[in-house]
Amino acid sequence: MDRTAFAATIDHTILGPETTPRDVERVVTEADEYGMNACVPPCYLDIASETAPEVTVATVIGFPHGQHAPETKRAEAVRAWEDGADELDVVINVGRLRAGEDEAVTAELAEVVAAVPLPVKVIIEAPLLSDDEKRRACGCAVDADADFVKTATGFAEGGATVADVELMSEFLPVKASGGVGSYEEAKAMLEAGAERIGASSGVTLVEEFESGE
Repeated sequence: MDRTAFAATIDHTILGPETTPRDVERVVTEADEYGMNACVPPCYLDIASETAPEVTVATVIGFPHGQHAPETKRAEAVRAWEDGADELDVVINVGRLRAGEDEAVTAELAEVVAAVPLPVKVIIEAPLLSDDEKRRACGCAVDADADFVKTATGFAEGGATVADVELMSEFLPVKASGGVGSYEEAKAMLEAGAERIGASSGVTLVEEFESGE
């Protein structure tokens, strides 16, 4: 994989509660300069599109806990699409999954997928789940016709692991997110089967890749 291809796997991310408009401008500008994608809060999609219109921009739905009402997630998704998002990262309702309500989880995700003509990544919050629950969560994403599964929001304790990526990649393409802070960590995730990397340190990942060439 060359530098261009590696950079294109990265969703350069800023999603913290203290994120400012200027932070978003910086992140999408860096994404444009380094050839990455960006992932920003939904309230700043207009700024992202105006600052770097060529950058693929993802945003989050039901973030960070996934406990929004299904109709709220659907409305969020439609609004994000209208505001210029290119991709959506949707948090599942972990509580319903753990309660065995897989049909409800699938139905909620399917509503989002059907509501927008955008790629949908399903955040399963793997650090909170057993392996059986991870498989069920991925199964819900498949049944809902989602495009990706994503390891974590970064807000729960723990993040992406090689073992989780290997398990999840049996179902759908994987976005490894949460705690990926170096090129070596990103490389391990890609080798385990991830196709995208979510990281707030995207610039560091690309620069470390370049220094190792």
